[in-house]
Amino acid sequence: MRINNNLMAMNTHRQLGISNTSGSKSMEKLSSGFRINRAGDDAAGLAISEKMRGQIRGLTQASRNAQDGISLIQTAEGALNETHAILQRMRELAVQSSTDTNTDDDRKEIQKEIDQLATEITRISTTTQFNTMDLLDGTYEDKKFHIGANEAQNTTIAISNMSAEALKVAGGAVELLDEVEEEYLGVENQTVLKDGEGNIVAVKAGEDDAEGWYAPGDVKANTDGDALELVDGATKLDVKEGVTLDGNLVTKVEEEYLGVEDRTVLKDREENIVAVKVGDEWYAPGDVEEDSGSLAAKTDAEALDVKEGSYIEGEGTGAGINVSTQEAADKAITVINDAISTVSSERSKLGAMQNRLEHTIKNLDNTAENLQAAEARIRDVDMAKEIMEFTKQNILQQAATAMLAQANMAPQSVLQLLG
Repeated sequence: MRINNNLMAMNTHRQLGISNTSGSKSMEKLSSGFRINRAGDDAAGLAISEKMRGQIRGLTQASRNAQDGISLIQTAEGALNETHAILQRMRELAVQSSTDTNTDDDRKEIQKEIDQLATEITRISTTTQFNTMDLLDGTYEDKKFHIGANEAQNTTIAISNMSAEALKVAGGAVELLDEVEEEYLGVENQTVLKDGEGNIVAVKAGEDDAEGWYAPGDVKANTDGDALELVDGATKLDVKEGVTLDGNLVTKVEEEYLGVEDRTVLKDREENIVAVKVGDEWYAPGDVEEDSGSLAAKTDAEALDVKEGSYIEGEGTGAGINVSTQEAADKAITVINDAISTVSSERSKLGAMQNRLEHTIKNLDNTAENLQAAEARIRDVDMAKEIMEFTKQNILQQAATAMLAQANMAPQSVLQLLG
């Protein structure tokens, strides 16, 4: 009998080691739930799985981006809903003012509400924000919503300026201020601006760079009582020279007209010529003709009521909606109709983008779900199969352990022969 027990034990030990290693891997997979826990488990599968994970997380974030985009659009659209309501009220007032059952004093009161409503439209446009970004003041242009997992998968959005000025409904009738010199705070010959009711609305004071127009409460008499000085914190008023036609602020320029050089004309905000100066009077463009190298008013032409003076920025300077006369109120209805149409168009554009993003979210979520299923098939462990493998390796470990014990007992038979 040859003694091969050492070889038998070594072989049994090696098989036990193999079973232990395989059993350990099966236990790791079962405990983690993954078939691939390290690159050595499946190098190609790991690379594919990680690429899919990048896509899945990118798609999930893109879906959140689209949801944020919808929130932004809803914020803007909600503000425009109120702008629409204001415009409808302005139109109602214009229709009310266009009937001659109202007196001019009635129309002045209506104009006050028109001006306040126009101011609120501008306030809405300048204060509507999403994540500190202004939405309706015309600065939200060429913005991108990234709605994909990869580079350049985005859509562009822009929201137009929805201020009263942009909608051409800002302010209304402009009351030019009268510049006069009179005593003020006991100081003689001070220049002040007065409104139509004789109230002082601005006083000229200050020196050098600080010289300008100030609110009456921002100036005081000096200690000697012979001049005006500024109080602490005084702020200049934006007083401008202006021209009005039918209560609307217009721009005075000099240019060629009917072939005659350097003619003085008045233009509205759309650069249309609305009045031409002939001599000391203003006439409608159609009432003026060229005459021997100059301009002349046509026969029976009626001069226009054009006024010149000063006005304070923000004090009814809009030249947009003027309902102070029957004719102006009648025209204002069409102007407001155009503004309503502009807001409607912008809201429709935003609504269309919102509907698109809702479909985008559904597609992104569906794609991410399918990719997750595909990635799981590569990365996740088959529990039933792996439990079967683990049980097999567990049985082999027990068998190898028993056989190793038998191999270690083999030398006892040799001692019996010597016995």
